[in-house]
Formats: sequence, C-alpha cells, structure tokens
Amino acid sequence: MTEMSADLPSRKRRLREKLRFRRRHFVANLNEFTRFAAFRALPDPLAEIVGAQAVVGAYAPWGDEPDILPMLGGYPLALPHHDGRVDTMGFRRWHAGDALVKGPWTTLQPADAAESALPALLFCPLVGFDRRGGRIGQGGGHYDRWFAANPQALRIGVGWSVQEIDAMPLEPTDMALDAVLTEQEFIVTGDRL
Repeated sequence: MTEMSADLPSRKRRLREKLRFRRRHFVANLNEFTRFAAFRALPDPLAEIVGAQAVVGAYAPWGDEPDILPMLGGYPLALPHHDGRVDTMGFRRWHAGDALVKGPWTTLQPADAAESALPALLFCPLVGFDRRGGRIGQGGGHYDRWFAANPQALRIGVGWSVQEIDAMPLEPTDMALDAVLTEQEFIVTGDRL
C-alpha cells in the first residue's frame, strides 16, 4: 500500500468534517422561502426517469440533509432499512403518512413489518460530490455496498450545491453516481442517463 492510499481514510475523514461544516452553515443561512422551495419539484429529465421506475429508493432526511420526500409524492417509494447494526442495508416500502421508527444507526426507517422492496433507482444522501460521480457519504459504506450488490439500479446523489468539490478522493469500493441533484441543478455524471 502506498503512502498516499494509506492516508486516504484520514483525508476522507477531514474532508467529511469540512463538508459537514460547510453544509451546516449553508442550510442555517438559507431563508425560509428558499429552504421550503428547494427539492420540491423534479427537473423534467429526472421526472421522466423516475416515472418509468417500478420502485424509487429515497431516504428519510437526517440533520441538514435535503428533504426530498415531498418531491417524490405519488411515486412508489422504498426507504433504507437496517435489521441491526450490520454492514448490509435493505429497503422497505414506505407511503407518505406511514410512521418511521428509529433504526439501529439512529436514522429513521420504515417499520420491520413493512414490505421489502428493490429500488430500480435510488436517491441517496451525500456529504460531498464531484462532477465525475464521486461521492463521499457518512463513512459506513452502506450505500456503496448496496450499489455494488445492485449495479443495475440508477444512483442519484442528493446534496446542497456547497457540497461540491473539484475531485473526490476515492477508494476501490466507492461506487460512482449516475447523477447528482442539488437545489440549483441536475448534473449527469455517468453514461447511463
């Protein structure tokens, strides 16, 4: 292992701290109207893609992550679900108004009794991104493992524009996004869209 690759986990940890700080302050300074209006309507090209999918994967926002659930009203949704504090993540069906429960990683998720689902397209939160599809998440690797096990699913990252960086430091297990949606634009990063 080279010195550069040995230092990659610590570089990513520092980058996460910087990007979380940037996101937190950006969201704290958004005016009420802008925050309400952000992520409320799918861009036309994305609406066509989402409308063609059987099940759309989304997430329950945590902290200052963008809330995309209102934007996806009317589509069949599935949210991440963890059966315990394990590395693997599955998805369970969720309908607006259904209760969410606190999962083993403290994030909100559908109840254990909810029907399992396999999203054909997945909107995933991120801590940072670049225009080549590089994504850095919370650091647990849950989404990357799910992406690797389900390579056919389209991967759409969701974040605020201030979370963009020039080039993401990537490890071999990091899975590239097909696109990124911010409050300002829809960025196609791969060749599957």
